[in-house]
Amino acid sequence: MKQVAATAKSRVELPRGARFLVTGAAGFIGSSLTEALLEYGHFVRGLDNLSTGKQANVDELSEMAQQEQIKGRFEFQLGDIRDPVACAKAMEGVDFVLHQAALGSVPRSIEDPATSNAVNVDGTLNVLAAARDAGVKRVVYASSSSVYGDHPALCKVEDDTGRPMSPYAVTKAVNELYAHVFQSVYKLPVVGMRYFNVFGKRQDTESAYAAVIPCFVSALLAGKRPVIFGDGEQTRDFTYVGNVVQANLRAVVAPESATGTAYNVGCGETTTVNALFKRLRALLGERRPEVLDIEPEYRPERAGDVRQSLADIGRAQRALGYLVEDHVESGLARAIDWYRDHL
Repeated sequence: MKQVAATAKSRVELPRGARFLVTGAAGFIGSSLTEALLEYGHFVRGLDNLSTGKQANVDELSEMAQQEQIKGRFEFQLGDIRDPVACAKAMEGVDFVLHQAALGSVPRSIEDPATSNAVNVDGTLNVLAAARDAGVKRVVYASSSSVYGDHPALCKVEDDTGRPMSPYAVTKAVNELYAHVFQSVYKLPVVGMRYFNVFGKRQDTESAYAAVIPCFVSALLAGKRPVIFGDGEQTRDFTYVGNVVQANLRAVVAPESATGTAYNVGCGETTTVNALFKRLRALLGERRPEVLDIEPEYRPERAGDVRQSLADIGRAQRALGYLVEDHVESGLARAIDWYRDHL
């Protein structure tokens, strides 16, 4: 399904003087959201326990907040969303919550389902309860395309989900159920973001559970053969992090009628893992010709991996005004520049 891309960068008009809490602010997506909010001139409190987030990201944001025009508008709280007291403290004086804290990765959840459940389910429940008690105006929370599970359709539409294929997928499905209940019972406005294979700067390259793009790039730059699980013909809707930031900000200001549901956040286009590898190899080969001779290593497919994934972004376009600003090609070019400088 081909979606129409935006023809120009768009700026989201956020409420003047709004104060934000970003959970998981030291992580990949959380730090990108925090950076964008600071650039808009808003106060941001970041909450993170640094279990998967990086102190380097916090340091970068703190340094950014030393600029005269945004001086003093970033505050970092070291804390765990599994701690209700930490969540309550983080909510003090904020208007909007962008809840990104989670323990990601399907393989990690299969190895340790209890911890994934404790962080993603119990932690999210704590965040929602604290936001309710603090009178927060809206919570925008991270869900995942994994909630579609074994649904056979190639193009994923929000109302049609299948059975979860991993503990991680279960936790994200439960997050959506809890969010729905908190809006319907407690009148806390919520908006869910079903992310599709997000990539971009600050994405972890060191973890055993790192996403496919940083894994490929780090292997190629080290002169090693990247690993592809399965035949490489599985498809994904790879989504540049700038699109995710925009979707979250649009969810903050979307009309009340847009709350109480979850939206696909993707590009609306598919790329096979084999094609992704070849494109990354070509991009890196422009400056490192030696990588052009590296071929991938194929291993058996992993449990819990879906075969095909493609976002229907029509609902997000209509309800949130979401625009695809960077498709895979331009997003990869941006990401490669960052990886070259940081690996």
